[in-house]
Amino acid sequence: MVNRYFLVLLLVVFLPRVCNAAEQKAASAPSQTNVQTPTADTKKEQEPEKTSSTHHVIRIKGGAINYTATAGRITLREESGKARGDIFFTAYVMDQPAEKSKRPVTFAFNGGPGASSVWLHMGAIGPKRVMTEDLGGASAPPYTMGDNEYSWLPFTDLVFIDPVGTGYSRPAQGENSKQFYGIKEDIESVGEFIRLYATRYDRWVSPKFIVGESYGTFRAIGLSDYLYDSFGMDLNGLMLISLAIDFQSFSYNLGNDLPYTLFLPSYACSAWYHKRLDPDLQENFEKTRNEAEEWALHDYSSALLQGDALTDVQKGKTIEGLLRFTGLPKSYLENTNLRVNRSGFMNELLRSDDLSLGLMDGRKVRRGRSGDFLSDPGMVGTLAPYVAVLNDYFKNELKYETDLAYVFLSEEANGQWNWGSGLRGYPSVLEKLQKVMRRSTHLKILTAGGYFDLDTPYFGIKYAMNHLGLDASLRANIRMGFYEGGHMLYTNVRAIEKLTADVAGFVADAIPARK
Repeated sequence: MVNRYFLVLLLVVFLPRVCNAAEQKAASAPSQTNVQTPTADTKKEQEPEKTSSTHHVIRIKGGAINYTATAGRITLREESGKARGDIFFTAYVMDQPAEKSKRPVTFAFNGGPGASSVWLHMGAIGPKRVMTEDLGGASAPPYTMGDNEYSWLPFTDLVFIDPVGTGYSRPAQGENSKQFYGIKEDIESVGEFIRLYATRYDRWVSPKFIVGESYGTFRAIGLSDYLYDSFGMDLNGLMLISLAIDFQSFSYNLGNDLPYTLFLPSYACSAWYHKRLDPDLQENFEKTRNEAEEWALHDYSSALLQGDALTDVQKGKTIEGLLRFTGLPKSYLENTNLRVNRSGFMNELLRSDDLSLGLMDGRKVRRGRSGDFLSDPGMVGTLAPYVAVLNDYFKNELKYETDLAYVFLSEEANGQWNWGSGLRGYPSVLEKLQKVMRRSTHLKILTAGGYFDLDTPYFGIKYAMNHLGLDASLRANIRMGFYEGGHMLYTNVRAIEKLTADVAGFVADAIPARK
């Protein structure tokens, strides 16, 4: 039962949390925050649909790429022609490709629900990238950006989408915003935008990909089904970053022991980084990570499955395993009933130093206990720089001017989200992904997870991909990548370099060779 939703980035995005009453009272996870919501000023007058196109060049690995950037709005309309709302987008298209039918186009968004695309846009795959320190403290203005040598533009055109209620996207004047806020509503509106973009910009015959982050992975899978069923539009591939496609995997409810198993390897990775493990485990990160996965999958999950029937001897042995792989004090573990939730780990690992770990990235710390989401060190390091640079970039380089506020995270959208049947259990798109892959047997899937992500655990990716009920031929269409990073894994240079190389190879392999 979904009782409360927490604004948590997944990004980076902020995910709705399925929490039990005890955890709500203890406020053990980041609670809903005061994030940006469209005000009366931003809603009072709907701007007309408009675009701005500018021409640019970027040099990557010694080669020059000439491209056109288009920032603008596309209006969603009823059959009668009545406007429902506008979706703002930023597109980057290589100038004069050999054949448009061979040039891929990738639609990109973050998640939330209620997140704009600013993180993927300015931190990961766009032609510009904000210069921030991955593990440093919060940087102070002025912020700078430069050409993104890790951009995906060399191998695919890019279209960044801000769903209605985020970015500069707004409901039409007099329209109820709730018609866009929900699992089904969101997929339909973003799907209609993709159809309109493909029609207006002549991309129907282009190879098509979707990349989503966090809740954006949930949306991406939903779109792969909706686009085909509604418009006959098929995709070549999905790139899923920091997956949030099965909420059971991170919902700490009584009777649901799955999150404890799936988060354990992430605890071990973060404890290793902070040098809180036994000396033999500190020697080799990969060996320690593999050992933690094996223990979680076999010994730990077996102990949790037995519940209260576990003997005292078995319980003591399990506590020793938790002590070994979490680095937490034995006195604390003995009071957890063998179940260490995320917030408990974040607050206890470095308590002796009056530090707590970041949710977005377990390598990052802050003074005192974990608190509101926007103060999370992973958010602090990216939010102000990304948003400031993006506002300047739109006006001064892309020549798109508006008085609207750029809504980076919408509390309104998140708080009013319609979860539909998810209210009767755990929202999940595993069955939908299975359906899509069985139908479109050519569809390729690339997943990406960060070892230090304490929001959506990387081990949950392996669990999800191994529980799709696919035969060997379809399982071969799935590639799983894991990186030295957190939820926004691309803030780490080694991680983004590897991610870009992995995606480039993936895109090439997902496009059939033509004679």
